[in-house]
Amino acid sequence: MAMRVIWGMAHWLGQAVRAAYPLLLLALLWEVAASMGWVRPVFLPPLTAVIGQLVALMKSGELIGPLAVSLYRTVVGLALAISVGVVVGFLMARIQAVRWLLDPLIAFSFPSPKVAFLPVFILWFGIDHLSKIALVAFTCVFPFIIAAYAGATTVPTHQLWAARAMGTSSRGLLLRVIFPASLPSLMSGVRVGVPYALVSTFTAEMIAGGGGLGGELVLAQRYFETPSVFVYLLVMLAAGYVIDMGVLRLRARVLRWHEE
Repeated sequence: MAMRVIWGMAHWLGQAVRAAYPLLLLALLWEVAASMGWVRPVFLPPLTAVIGQLVALMKSGELIGPLAVSLYRTVVGLALAISVGVVVGFLMARIQAVRWLLDPLIAFSFPSPKVAFLPVFILWFGIDHLSKIALVAFTCVFPFIIAAYAGATTVPTHQLWAARAMGTSSRGLLLRVIFPASLPSLMSGVRVGVPYALVSTFTAEMIAGGGGLGGELVLAQRYFETPSVFVYLLVMLAAGYVIDMGVLRLRARVLRWHEE
């Protein structure tokens, strides 16, 4: 029994090292290049200096506040995009007039660079939370519309007929048949939308200021605080990775019944 536990732990450790090997190699090359003077510290500080600055910023509380601000803007904007996108996508799938009206607008707006609308949102909502939340919602709503529409239109017709034959109301049809059948597509939309939301938040903060990780990164760059710049950059990457892993776990739990 003990040998089996030890073997399991060794196997898990080996898998973890194998998965992290590219990152460990990159960290080693980073530290060697900076410490040996191959790159000037103002351009690439040693990784140990970045980690030291990370610890210092966490102790002083200068990191948690901007991270909380950025996550707040991301989550609220993403929630608005999901709420509006799912409703619009289902309406387009069920009502032909809505699809006829909105399909050209979505086809025209979806590929457009959403960050170009940031000056308009700043003009309307100011440089604080609302303009960033509006940009996130506007950026992410289109993937959710498409995901909801695709999920609702792939429900087999015989399932809809069977539900109607059993006396299911339109509301019950939506909640008990269409929505569960659309969940795989919607969860894929969530995984696509989360990076969009983070990128939109950080970009808006870098351009317009108003706090957050993006604003702090630009401020540190302006004063040539290069270790702080890399701290904020690494925290952005880590936030995206952690949230993506959370979405994957949520998908696995919600879609336990679904065969990939």
